[in-house]
Amino acid sequence: MKVGLIIAVDGPSGVGKSSSSRALAERLGYQYIDTGALYRVIGLLAWEQQTNPSDAERLAALCENLPLRFVSNETGVRILLGERDITAAIRQPEVSQMASKVSAQPVVRQGLLTLQRNMGEGGGIVMEGRDIGTVVFPDADVKFYLDASAEERGRRRHAELQQQGVTTTVEVTVREMAERDQRDSSREHAPLRCADDAIRIHTTGFSLNEVIDTMLRHVKNARKYGYGKRKNLTMLLQPGGEGSMERRASGRFLGGIRSTWKITEKHSPKRVRPKEAVWAKTSGKCSRRACSQ
Repeated sequence: MKVGLIIAVDGPSGVGKSSSSRALAERLGYQYIDTGALYRVIGLLAWEQQTNPSDAERLAALCENLPLRFVSNETGVRILLGERDITAAIRQPEVSQMASKVSAQPVVRQGLLTLQRNMGEGGGIVMEGRDIGTVVFPDADVKFYLDASAEERGRRRHAELQQQGVTTTVEVTVREMAERDQRDSSREHAPLRCADDAIRIHTTGFSLNEVIDTMLRHVKNARKYGYGKRKNLTMLLQPGGEGSMERRASGRFLGGIRSTWKITEKHSPKRVRPKEAVWAKTSGKCSRRACSQ
């Protein structure tokens, strides 16, 4: 029996996915599950044991009976493998690259799929990863896909690595992220992509609190109205200026981030009260023209 919503958060690294998901779960009183950490654990073990990322048999063995625990304390969520704290170890650049390689192997994804579903089937969770809304929980109650510019993602990831004491450059970080994106989006099994019914949020230039408030607003609307199937829409978090609203799909317009966008007469203020958001279709290149559900 479900005790709450299943919320899926997907997207590449460096978009604020983990921070946003963790904070969203905290505000909702939900459990936060970082599925990317599961693949990083396999990547760490494969790296330490010098396992060939193409060795399906050895990778399958690594996925079996993982003594893995997520422990929350005053410093955040710690990841324990047995009694070993591997929270920092799985974030090393070498491990990130290995995690991307092993996650492309069907035996690894299948081996961890059941574990992920068991962890989240009861609801009341915010689960983040790269294929949550498309493979793990295709019927999730709310689906988000976070994205950001390559420069912004590289800057964020570089700052994170510096905090961990890892010496690298922004240029190297951007290049490694681009390589991982290419592998993750082109793999045959469960590639990285935005689900057709996901809410896509571009986080470039916006604070963590702004992004969380936006996600929380959608979750509250999902609780109140339910989403159902909808077209894939992109939310451009761009404060300032004026926007127009054009109805592109059926359903209610669900609020967005605080900004100064105004609704023009193209959309009757009697039907939709002014919201602070800009929407654009995700088919092809995103335009600056706003649209709603």
